[in-house]
Amino acid sequence: MTDHLPPLQTLRAFEATGRRLSMTLAAEELHLTHGAISRQIKALEDHLGVPLFRRLTRRIELTDAGHSYFSTVTRLLSELQRESEALRRKSDASRLVVNCSVSFASKWLTPRLHRLMADTPDLDVHLEVTDAAVDFATGHVDVALRYGDGRYPHAAAERIMNETVSPVCSPEYREKMGGINAPSDLVKCQLIHEIGMVTTWERWFAILDLPYAGMRGPGYSHGSMSIEAAIRGAGVALGRSILVVEDIAANRLVSLFPDAALEVEWGYDLLYRDGNQDHPKVRAFRNWMMREVREFMRSRQTE
Repeated sequence: MTDHLPPLQTLRAFEATGRRLSMTLAAEELHLTHGAISRQIKALEDHLGVPLFRRLTRRIELTDAGHSYFSTVTRLLSELQRESEALRRKSDASRLVVNCSVSFASKWLTPRLHRLMADTPDLDVHLEVTDAAVDFATGHVDVALRYGDGRYPHAAAERIMNETVSPVCSPEYREKMGGINAPSDLVKCQLIHEIGMVTTWERWFAILDLPYAGMRGPGYSHGSMSIEAAIRGAGVALGRSILVVEDIAANRLVSLFPDAALEVEWGYDLLYRDGNQDHPKVRAFRNWMMREVREFMRSRQTE
């Protein structure tokens, strides 16, 4: 059946030309050249075996067959557009796009995401993982999770969790170093640095009033990478409390001095478009996230 149908692009060219009665204006509307429109109209006429336009001096007009065909094509293209738009809106309503920073996605969100899918079976959850700034104006991102200072241009933000940092390493590394029993013992260790982190090793040593000699060690651009390096025994990392909690519980890491935790200026924020907090998808994700955070905080208090 489809072998006998004319190509869709010829129908679009015919509809625009018949509506504007100008190949030049149709070409401008469809972002094509006048020659391309002319060729598509000729291809449609050849396909149908009848002329659709009368080419007059400086103007064109529809033939009788063209008038009849134009009415049918216009109706069918309008119905196709309406149905396509309805399907697109249905798809948009069921798709939840979550944009999340790399470390938080890998160490906290992804292990819990199956519960969001179970709680919201009508939503198709799509996770985008990136540290790039979120542009809600593009329209495809519904919610975002970021580690920052709470200020995000052109987006509403809610702080969902704060955190502290303190030294962590693998049990094997601690044993290899003959035990790390006091902060001063860190001078014999290799320190792992998170590049760009506001709360640095230098600040942690200063809080404890200990000298910091700028001890060298590997640096990583993401907190999750520095944590993985510590798990592999590369040294001692200044672990973010939110990101290391499950590795500590699984004994992949040990917290060396939990009482010497340093508060950090940044935290984890839930972002969405200004004024979009009551959208059903945003509300569903926010409610789920708040339940997860409450449960997470309760579990930490009982440890």
